Amino acid sequence: MKIVILVVRLLLGLIFFVFGLNNILHFMKMAPPPGDAGAYSTLLITHNVMTFVGLLMVISGLLLLVGRYVPLALVLLGPILVNILLFHLLFMGGAGIGIGAVCTIFELFLIWAYRLSFRGLFDAAPEVS
Repeated sequence: MKIVILVVRLLLGLIFFVFGLNNILHFMKMAPPPGDAGAYSTLLITHNVMTFVGLLMVISGLLLLVGRYVPLALVLLGPILVNILLFHLLFMGGAGIGIGAVCTIFELFLIWAYRLSFRGLFDAAPEVS
């Protein structure tokens, strides 16, 4: 099981590291999607929101690749994955959702694998020091 966890962690880290760098450096040229999806994407790119998201993706991807602070990387990637899925579902009618769905499955698997690191989040009455 440790090998599966390692492979999934490295794959997810590589995906987010490469596509996060692309959000910052724009080395893979992609045409904007048609309609509202394209308008929304253009707005996010124009106002540098995607640069910030790319920075979070690069940091999280590096943390996953190195294997340090993996729970923090998973927490940072959670909202990004939700936005990827919602963007494809709402704006694109489900088209191109494949990689987002695979990454979400990887994320959920890793959350399950590192579940002991998240147990403090579910304390009903957390202690204050």
